[in-house]
Amino acid sequence: MTKIGILLGSLRKESFSRKIASNVAALFPEGYEAEFVEIGKLALYNQDFDDENNVPEEYISFRNKMKEIDAVLFVTPEYNRSVPAVLKNALDVGSRPYGASVWNGKPSAIISQSPGNLSGFGANHHLRQSLVFLNMPLVQQPEAYIGNVVGLLDEKGKIKDERTVQFLQTFVDAFVDLIRKHQA
Repeated sequence: MTKIGILLGSLRKESFSRKIASNVAALFPEGYEAEFVEIGKLALYNQDFDDENNVPEEYISFRNKMKEIDAVLFVTPEYNRSVPAVLKNALDVGSRPYGASVWNGKPSAIISQSPGNLSGFGANHHLRQSLVFLNMPLVQQPEAYIGNVVGLLDEKGKIKDERTVQFLQTFVDAFVDLIRKHQA
């Protein structure tokens, strides 16, 4: 079983990111298990925790969980033309201590979303910069920017536009192909 960790850039329980991610999780083929990984309780990264061997339990649990994950799907809104702090903090916590990054070599994919037309373009590209540095192979095409997300979801949080579902299936298929290449 290939484990896909889903990290959300929004902490809101009814976030659009969570709803989009729930829809996408159902598109993975048999043999792939998608699970949400909690990042909201991670203290802001402070190198002193690692240097002084005083690592918070939340860091240890998160790092151990990510070591079990085979690939990572990031689903995020855009905050002020960038990545939400909670998501950047999770990347920082997982990348330390130096030389022990939980991200190294893990295939990844990004979906950014927004109620507006820009569809989280800035967050998507800022996140890509970090993933390149963290040595995470990334789905390049298709890029997934979901704009006007409010109009895409029904009252139960399901995507009601079949073209969007088809596009997201193409995106998941490309992600699965990337994962398979890195498992070979």
